[in-house]
Amino acid sequence: MKLYRLLTEEDTSAFCHKVTEALNKGWELYGSPTYAWDAAKGVMRCGQAVVKEAPGTYTADTKLGQH
Repeated sequence: MKLYRLLTEEDTSAFCHKVTEALNKGWELYGSPTYAWDAAKGVMRCGQAVVKEAPGTYTADTKLGQH
């Protein structure tokens, strides 16, 4: 099955660590990163889509973070 995740975080080193952790677990970058103002929190937020091939069959109950 092919899995997709959108990683988001405030624009701090925590975002880079989140993406780096996913890459080290076999996820691959998908598309360009995004950067947007979060008016509710008053901070900039980053986003990066990642994809991964994994064994099994996808269902809505699939826990993406466990892959």
